[in-house]
Amino acid sequence: MSKKVGIGLIGSQFITTIHAEALKQVAAAQVLAVASPTGDHARTFAQQHGIPRHATDYRQLLAMDDIDMVILGLPNHLHAQATVDAAAAGKHIVLEKPMCLNLAEADRMLAACRQARVKLMYAEELCFTPKYVRLKQLLDSGALGQPVLLKQSEKHDGPHAAHFWDVNRSGGGVTMDMGCHAIEFFRWMLGRPPVTSVYAQMGRTVHTDKTQGDDNAILILEFANGVTAMAEESWTKMGGMDDRAEVHGSKGVAYADLLHGNAIETYSAVGYDYAVEKAGATTGWTFTIYEEIWNYGFVHELAHFVDCVQNDKPPLVTGEDARAVLEVIFAAYASAGTGRKVSLPFVTDAAKPIDLWRRPATGKQ
Repeated sequence: MSKKVGIGLIGSQFITTIHAEALKQVAAAQVLAVASPTGDHARTFAQQHGIPRHATDYRQLLAMDDIDMVILGLPNHLHAQATVDAAAAGKHIVLEKPMCLNLAEADRMLAACRQARVKLMYAEELCFTPKYVRLKQLLDSGALGQPVLLKQSEKHDGPHAAHFWDVNRSGGGVTMDMGCHAIEFFRWMLGRPPVTSVYAQMGRTVHTDKTQGDDNAILILEFANGVTAMAEESWTKMGGMDDRAEVHGSKGVAYADLLHGNAIETYSAVGYDYAVEKAGATTGWTFTIYEEIWNYGFVHELAHFVDCVQNDKPPLVTGEDARAVLEVIFAAYASAGTGRKVSLPFVTDAAKPIDLWRRPATGKQ
């Protein structure tokens, strides 16, 4: 029997709770430590999840010899340095979305991981979500003919953590937070052909008191293989999560809805407590998903990444994929800022995607 993969969790908030719960279903994984600088969160988190060690400085965790892989569940502005530090410590890395704040950081992270010969794995759960995996199988089998148009939408009433609202920490609004899901979903579904252009419309319509970022966005991507893809992302939808996708082909069409069809339609005047509810209030009508962690693909995702470390396999979603997504995000904000379609490759020295929307700048194309 192969040795279990020793895992360290860096972070102790919402997404790290999902990681900890998902890893309990991965037989080859052994969570050995958690690190968080926030009060006694690390200690409490460790007690709640049966994790033997905790630290307030993630560098203490990186110094532990029995940890093979770390999972970064940190605010966006901390991703780059934590990745570089983890690579220097010889740890394989699972990185939550989005990759980082800018393309220079992305390149530094990729270089650090290449130099240290560690895997940089990008935690895009839509590539592992069972219903979407089946959707891709339909497309790949030829059942839908040649792809013509892809759609993906993710909507709720706003992020759960303060750092998402702060564009200086997050780098952008809903496009940075959830548009990154759609971009990699499209790339993965199509076999990752190059994106040739992006047109985007963004607005700050409801949450003007909370953020300088976009709370609604529509992105239209054109791919080198002639396929068009459209993403709809919103922080302004009431009544819980909405996550769905469509594939339109020359010989068929398929619709996949992650919540309707495998959810309990619920009305509650007082709301209910669900530990990993992704977003939104639980009063009124909601769609209560069962086995949320499984349905969203987190167990499958982390089992895959653990297997990659344990058996030295290439990951399905890589740091290079994360960087490609970030480039499209920058192009989308530039498009929304200028009102024009933007071609890729897109080169920019902007510090954050949001800067290209608030203060339009031209990338070198």
